[in-house]
Amino acid sequence: MTVESTAARKPRRSAGTKRTAAKKPPGDQPELVQLLTPEGKRVKNGEYDAYVADITPEELRGLYRDMVLTRRFDAEATSLQRQGELGLWASLLGQEAAQIGSGRATREDDYVFPTYREHGVAWCRGVDPTNLLGMFRGVNNGGWDPNSNNFHLYTIVIGSQTLHATGYAMGVAKDGADSAVIAYFGDGASSQGDVAESFTFSAVYNAPVVFFCQNNQWAISEPTERQSRVPLYQRAQGYGFPGVRVDGNDVLACLAVTKWALERARRGEGPTLVEAYTYRMGAHTTSDDPTKYRADEEREAWEAKDPIQRLRTYLETSNHADEGFFAELEAESEALGRRVREAVRAMPDPDHFAIFENVYADGHALVDEERAQFAAYQASFADEGEGK
Repeated sequence: MTVESTAARKPRRSAGTKRTAAKKPPGDQPELVQLLTPEGKRVKNGEYDAYVADITPEELRGLYRDMVLTRRFDAEATSLQRQGELGLWASLLGQEAAQIGSGRATREDDYVFPTYREHGVAWCRGVDPTNLLGMFRGVNNGGWDPNSNNFHLYTIVIGSQTLHATGYAMGVAKDGADSAVIAYFGDGASSQGDVAESFTFSAVYNAPVVFFCQNNQWAISEPTERQSRVPLYQRAQGYGFPGVRVDGNDVLACLAVTKWALERARRGEGPTLVEAYTYRMGAHTTSDDPTKYRADEEREAWEAKDPIQRLRTYLETSNHADEGFFAELEAESEALGRRVREAVRAMPDPDHFAIFENVYADGHALVDEERAQFAAYQASFADEGEGK
């Protein structure tokens, strides 16, 4: 399975589906920090070049490897959900550069608060990919110890992790620790009250936190321009701290800008809002059908800005990687896919009756009745099998 192209994973449009292009605001090409163009050419930036000036060819290959393996894991998880092995999956397809660039900018002692889509950041923090899947299979509440990797459990409630991150960062500041906190959220979550409260508290208390917004332009079926009349990064001005928009498909730019933001947090200069302008290539989750609200032409335009392909082009034209490297990586990605598939199939089935537990503190007659009805329903399948 080739993992470096999104073309093979285009969603199919059923016959008769209306093709409706989303209305885009004036200036569809926003100003943003970019170090690597979609064509794979390195461009200079006087403010942020210094943060990647010492990056080595080996480290560049490492960033590429991170993105390829993250995409392969994501593709396998999507397939597993389609085959009934997972209840749901939230794909990161197209957002690899934003997650790997920002994730590799963190230090070991920094603390990360993710949403439910930060599979690439989890990879950077050393969380085993198979541990991410237990929650989506319904057999655990996360599967890893947050304090082992300073990577919090996935947060399903939209935007609430920004408050957790702000409180944790305020504690870091009071402890006098030389570390920072980074909170991830999406463009849809930017409309949540929790995010606004987080901005207020972090600014007032000068908390060492970086708010990293992956603006993939679609909050399920709602485009960003229906949520905000200004670019998201400009919201930071109203709270009194800096906001920066970065090319979210440029792994070097994401690395540089996040390093800058984390360093100013560690120096006691307070919060920063980083808006990574990217695109969700697939569905919001596997329960979603983006062909109902998104035009093919829009997706195809963003496929040309693929974050993995642009770094590969740069590696090839700079003679930083040869065909042997790419071949070995392809083999490694296939091995990862097999390991993930085997691990998920070895997991236990979810406890079907767990949904009835802890609904009420002291139990409830209606819940008891529903549990009994469900038990009878489950038993009917066994009866049918015995009757054959």
